[in-house]
This record gives sequence, C-alpha cells and structure tokens, in this order.
Amino acid sequence: MKIVDILTQPVRAGFFADDQAAIRAGAGHDGFTYTGEPLTPGFTGIRQAGEALSVMLLLEDGSVAHGDCAAVQYSGAGGRDPVFSAADARRDVEEHLTPLLKGAELGSFRELAGRVEDCRTAAGPLHTAVRYGVSQALLDAVACSRQLTMAEVVRDEYATGVDLAPVPMFAQTGDDRYDNADKMILKRVDVLPHGLINNVDTKLGRHGELLEKYIGWLVDRIAGLRPDAAYEPRLHFDTYGTVGLAFGGDVEAVAGYLAHLGDLAAPYELVVEHPIDAGGREAQIETYVRLRAALRRRGSPVKIAVDEWCNTLEDIRLFVEAGAADVIHVKTPDLGGIGNTIEALLLVREHGLVAYCGGTCNETDRSAQVCAHVAMACDAGQVLAKPGMGVDEGLMIVGNEMARVAALAAARRSGGAATVGREALS
Repeated sequence: MKIVDILTQPVRAGFFADDQAAIRAGAGHDGFTYTGEPLTPGFTGIRQAGEALSVMLLLEDGSVAHGDCAAVQYSGAGGRDPVFSAADARRDVEEHLTPLLKGAELGSFRELAGRVEDCRTAAGPLHTAVRYGVSQALLDAVACSRQLTMAEVVRDEYATGVDLAPVPMFAQTGDDRYDNADKMILKRVDVLPHGLINNVDTKLGRHGELLEKYIGWLVDRIAGLRPDAAYEPRLHFDTYGTVGLAFGGDVEAVAGYLAHLGDLAAPYELVVEHPIDAGGREAQIETYVRLRAALRRRGSPVKIAVDEWCNTLEDIRLFVEAGAADVIHVKTPDLGGIGNTIEALLLVREHGLVAYCGGTCNETDRSAQVCAHVAMACDAGQVLAKPGMGVDEGLMIVGNEMARVAALAAARRSGGAATVGREALS
C-alpha cells in the first residue's frame, strides 16, 4: 500500500507553552496567566496557547493515518528546540516532506521514519515537533497496511519480545495540586502527583518547607482516601531545578534535603525529577552522578529522574552509561521521530533503569494515543497521562487506549481476533 497524499491542519494542543526562564525568575500570576516580559527567544508572552499540527496521510485503500506535531510546554529550555509554530511547521511539511513521502510504499516503519529523521532544510534538521508528528502518522499508516495495532508493529519491528499489557500511568496535578491529587488517589493512579514545583518562593519554599508540607499532606491524604490497603502509589515530583536554586547548587545540601523528603514520603517510594539544573549536558551528568552518590552514602532510597539537558537519543545514552539517573524521562516530543523514543525506551530498559515514556501536557489526544502504543510495546516503567492538566482527560485517553490495545492483542494471541484490524481502533 502507498501514501497517496498528505494533508496538514493546524489544531489545538492540550495546554500552553510557558517561558520557564521567566517563571523561574519570579514572574507574577494574574489569574491563569503570568505578568511580565518573556525571557526565552520566540515567546510573545510568558504563557501562550499551545499549537499543534495534524498530519494526515491518505492511503491507497481510502483510509487515513494521522499523527500530531506538538512541542513541550517549556519549549526553548534545557537545550530544547524553540517554541512551536503550526504555520511554520505546515510550510516545512509541504515543502520538504510531502515530496519525500508522497507515493512511498508502506513497508518498514523504521525505514520510513529514518527518511524523515534524515531530512534537512537550509536551517538544519526539521523541528523536533515536526519529526514527532509525521513519524506518528507513518507508524499509524504501517499499522493500517498490516491490519495490526501500532503497538504490534513496534513490538515486531524492534523485536521487543513483550506481551502487550498496560503499563503504570503517571498523572500530573498542575497548579491544582490538592484537588487533582484527590482525583488521582480515588482513581488509583500508579504514579503521582508531579506537583509542578517550578518556583522557589511559591512552590518549594526558600528552605524547601512548602514541598515538605505538601508531601506530608499527600501521605496523609493517600491513607485517608485510598480505595483499599493494597494501593501504594509511587510519589514523583518534578522540581524544575528549584531545589538547586534554593540550596545554592550545593550537591551535598540538596542530597540531605532529598533524603529528608524520602523520610517524609515513607512508606511510599519517592522520585524527584530535575532537582538541580547544572546549565548544560556534561555538567548535568557530572552533577547527577555526584548527587546519586551522596544519596547512597546517606542510605537514602530516593530516586533521581533526569529531564532537562537529556533531550536526544544520544543524550539519553550518555546519561545511562554514566549512571547519572535512576529514572530517564524520555520526553517524547524532544526526541523528534517516535522511532527515537522507541530506541531510547529500549536502551533504558536494557540497562535496568526506569524507562519513563513521558512528554508534556501540551500535546494532543492523538500523540498521547500513539505514545500509549509505544510504551506498551517497549514495556516502559511508566507512561504519562496526557495531554492537559485536568487529570481525568489524560487518564482516560491513555488508559483507555492501552486497555483497547491489550484486549485486541490478547484476542489475537488466542485466535479469537485473527481478522481484527486497525479499524477497531479508529
């Protein structure tokens, strides 16, 4: 089967693009938005509506495969590509990718995705968001041509050797960290609450006291609300480098603080994402190696998750080989093509670390569905419930997609769904 034509359409992303540098520098709140001027190039405001571009591949048999180009909430931070423009992306797809893919035979997903990854413009590689969305559509198209789910295509082409089953979901509260945590507990979310600890004065506390208080509240809340005694979620907080800011970049002081948080979180496992921003990839690796060693000397079980400065497949390889984290956030839009996400998740899993198939609240329903397939096929340690910050919507989109894929795969294994094709998931 061949790709007959390619259509593009600007659509809404699931949240907003935020200028992380301006927020960390103390931008004030005005209702849902922020006051002040943006600091990161490309932003017209500190908070601006997220954009996405839907890419639709028209296939020979009349079916349509699609994926969505989207970028992370904190674009332009930590070595990432600049804030995403759907209009610019549309021009790039039409100029560079339509001639490349129109008429292409739907053979190997890996080969087709490689063509997109290797495409160059006068300015260099295509924006990561463009490669992300187009590769999603290609994975969908290959699945359509084989009458399989996308998860089965990934499992087969990459020989992952896993049974397709739902993986643990990680939900994020956004700024509504109390009511949204309640939702997560009541719905038995596997990993929670993210917390959005992105400002020292208002979220962490100058001595870390605000996060300490919140963790104490959360542990008590789980005990009071959990549906049954068997429910033991993992606690995972994203701190956006604020711990390092509060403690002057002192690795030993940060380790002492994190160990204290681990004690407060007991009996639940604690993961802290991006506690220190060291300003560059090599410095980040060196800092996290020291931080993990300092935690081990204290006998602390707290785990460190890496995010910023770990954006590409090569970045992830370097962090893994250096032992610079316990959890690797494979931030799907930052890696470009979805094939890079697949390879990254498998690499992390192979080294015995937690492979977190993440992303951003600023994606779309479609990119979230595709990531659900990929997470299952790669047996990820956890997958982000996305998009948006409302909790319920992301849990529904990702959780329901995984449930459907698992049911189809199980039925096919038993011979009861030998003829079940992609239309069941359209």
